Amino acid sequence: MNVMTSPVAAPVLKDKGLEIILSDGESHYFNFHWLRDNCPSSFSAATRERSFDIFHLDAAPRAKTAEVAGDALELTWEAEDHVTRFPIAWLEAYKVPQRRPDPADLPRKAWYGDHYPDVPRFSQPELLADEALRAKWIEAMLVEGFTILTDMPDSNAGLTETAEMIGQVRPTFFGDYFDVKTHINPTNTAYTASALELHTDTPAEEHAPGVQFLHCRANTVDGGNSLYADGVAVANDFRTRDPEGFKLLSEVPVPFFCEHDHYDMRSRQTIIELDQHGEVSGLTISQHMLDLSDLDQHMLDSWYPAFCRFGKMLQEEKYMMTFLMKAGECMVFDNHRIVHGRAAYTAESGDRYLRGCYTDRAEMRSTYRALVSEGRFKA
Repeated sequence: MNVMTSPVAAPVLKDKGLEIILSDGESHYFNFHWLRDNCPSSFSAATRERSFDIFHLDAAPRAKTAEVAGDALELTWEAEDHVTRFPIAWLEAYKVPQRRPDPADLPRKAWYGDHYPDVPRFSQPELLADEALRAKWIEAMLVEGFTILTDMPDSNAGLTETAEMIGQVRPTFFGDYFDVKTHINPTNTAYTASALELHTDTPAEEHAPGVQFLHCRANTVDGGNSLYADGVAVANDFRTRDPEGFKLLSEVPVPFFCEHDHYDMRSRQTIIELDQHGEVSGLTISQHMLDLSDLDQHMLDSWYPAFCRFGKMLQEEKYMMTFLMKAGECMVFDNHRIVHGRAAYTAESGDRYLRGCYTDRAEMRSTYRALVSEGRFKA
């Protein structure tokens, strides 16, 4: 059993903070603004938000006295009739500057072209009925980025209730939902029977949606196999194979576009996305929505070959997962990580209809945290 050791000396008041010896025997410094702003009484138990407003103090907060009383540090303040009481254990948790632990910050597991038999699969009705199973589904999304839901209701409402288990349906300039089938006047390659190259969706949006849902309602055509690859697996290998190319694609933002009669969407994105740890977290790539590059032409001497090497690598058999979607399944995947496409099909040979929508990755992570932890301020 861990025993919390009390400080062996009284806290020492400084000009803008205090020093206190904690269980490691070292002296640790805490700023007065930070201590006053994070007083336990500064937060509402009902809203779990900070109710204290540090902007309303007439002067910078400064402790008048500081002493250890039992297992807590007690502070009185010079310009306020207020006492702050911090558990020593709480100070221990913040003695070293670091991000607070995040249950949704899980290591990603790269996968390859032979992954289809091992794709995490979940029954949609069972997910609706079981929060613990829902947490496992979202965990699979965070770790692997791709899941298949089965037993989907053959209805528009079925897709909505599925998406809302993760977050709110997130509109794009295509609308709240989109229907993938052949259109008489298509505004997107997906709305034809042509082959669709591997890509991430809506790269021209400043913040592209993070989670995509593709509900297969019918699929009886000849051809049209689905193609998926894990951008994390490819980019990780590209980093080893081509370090200079990786540096260009992860550091240099390039323009994307999507335009038609009623919209003209533009953004600048790096092809390879890195997280706060410097690890690959995803891609933004769509060869048919890459805008006319405005980069220096001499830089393009290096950038374009790297882009082409990476694009060809995405299509290597080692990475490409190929299968035929079945009616009643819903592909759920990280739109910033998983590149997807399809083989051409014969439109007259049957019926092929997918209905899709998006939610955001931040909402997915939020939902996961709420399912597996209680947060800091639950009463």
